[in-house]
Amino acid sequence: MIKKITIIGVGLIGGSLAKALKNNNLAEVVFGFGRDISRLQEAQKNNIIDQYSTDISEALDGANIVVIATPVGTFESIFRELKPYITEGMIITDVGSTKTGIAKTAREIFVEMANCFVPAHPIAGKEKSGFESSDAELFLNKKVIITPLEINTDKTINSLKKMWEDVGADVDFMSAESHDELLGMTSHLPHMLAFSLVNYLITQNPSASIYAAGGFKDFSRIASGDAVMWRDICLNNRVQIIAHIKNYQETLSSLVDAIDNQDKDKLESFFRDAKTTRDSWVG
Repeated sequence: MIKKITIIGVGLIGGSLAKALKNNNLAEVVFGFGRDISRLQEAQKNNIIDQYSTDISEALDGANIVVIATPVGTFESIFRELKPYITEGMIITDVGSTKTGIAKTAREIFVEMANCFVPAHPIAGKEKSGFESSDAELFLNKKVIITPLEINTDKTINSLKKMWEDVGADVDFMSAESHDELLGMTSHLPHMLAFSLVNYLITQNPSASIYAAGGFKDFSRIASGDAVMWRDICLNNRVQIIAHIKNYQETLSSLVDAIDNQDKDKLESFFRDAKTTRDSWVG
């Protein structure tokens, strides 16, 4: 059992992890750290965390594992804040949607202590934010990608792997670069399209949403994601996101040509291939 785990940022993901740990009796103390004491108090009242503080030294005192669950744009300042209080054997990890830049920043700031940091990313979430939307089963049968640093020890990596498996996740390993390329395609690009589609609708006809059917609502659901989080993801994975947007623009251009040329065979093949692929994904 984990003696003390500190979660920095008790929102949707941090709150869900806290709930999962508590519901499965995996930690003696689930400790929350944040800037807003009223939010931490409310999280404790809702039995999401056991204890809390806005003092980082108190939050890290005696912690075996520290999970950073804030927008990735905050990581540099958080790393600097954590550094004076890192102790031997402490594991620091994160739940951020980008990995390459985070790993680089951790090495630069933690220096000789960088082996304590093991980057990770649970492929789970909702379009809603805040601990009010947290779910103890959020990670059940979901992928968690761990992108270890070359200086991490097997013991540290396995401890983190066990934590995620204990809350029901299926753990995979890959490089930070592979993670960012893959997530840029499967997660970041779809979110960019959803945000763009909603903004396009507003600029074309603000009242059009009144007539938006289920298909539009399904597709645009993820545009309800947290704006600060997605701003930071774009800035931290900009190369991959830009590349995938440009490649997608080529696909759209091909579709425009098929429609414009009234190419029935190409259109039917385009839609059939997409349907077959998607149906195979969802079973």
